[in-house]
Amino acid sequence: MEFTRYAIYYMPPEGAFAAFGARWLGWDALRGRPVPQPALPGIAALTGTPRKYGFHGTLKPPFRLAPGTTADGLSRAVQALAADTAPALAPGLQLSRLGRFFALTIDGEETGVARIAAACVTGLDGFRARPSEAELARRRKSQLSPRQEALLQAWGYPHVLDAFRFHLTLTERVERAALDAVEEQIRAHLPDLPAPFRVDDIVLAGERPDGRFQLVERFTLTG
Repeated sequence: MEFTRYAIYYMPPEGAFAAFGARWLGWDALRGRPVPQPALPGIAALTGTPRKYGFHGTLKPPFRLAPGTTADGLSRAVQALAADTAPALAPGLQLSRLGRFFALTIDGEETGVARIAAACVTGLDGFRARPSEAELARRRKSQLSPRQEALLQAWGYPHVLDAFRFHLTLTERVERAALDAVEEQIRAHLPDLPAPFRVDDIVLAGERPDGRFQLVERFTLTG
């Protein structure tokens, strides 16, 4: 399959945690297929944008291939990076409100996961095409700080390196009046969250022509 963009993600391996994420979002990014969502009013709209990306934590945000680079070359580079990068361990995950979005975030120290993300952002940047002016303008709509603007210019995304926060997005922006009810619904469907939380591999994901991301290859971290 031809992919329009690529990204480096954490995607949980097969199991209850991955199955929860696929079912909650309605998209199984590991297999590249839709799955039925829980019978909750409005859940399709609530998960519309995160469904496109699948259940994941971003390590290097989506990018188009730079001129002169290839998908095969990217795959080899990710494999080499994984061989030089050590796994990470964090205390666990927790359900969090990020503004009016819900996501799973690290409960405790996340230095190790941030280290992996920084390696992916910097080590693979030769494969990233420069974003268009329209893409830059879209990022700037969120009123970036001077530091975030510098990161956007340097790396194509404002929330990387020292501005990085690992998260697995579960919802769109939620109306304030509905925040408590949505949180209750999510908690009712959450499996036991990983504790400790391990990142011992990374995923090369591709954006399909229909706009949804799926796993392309998984690489074990052995550095």
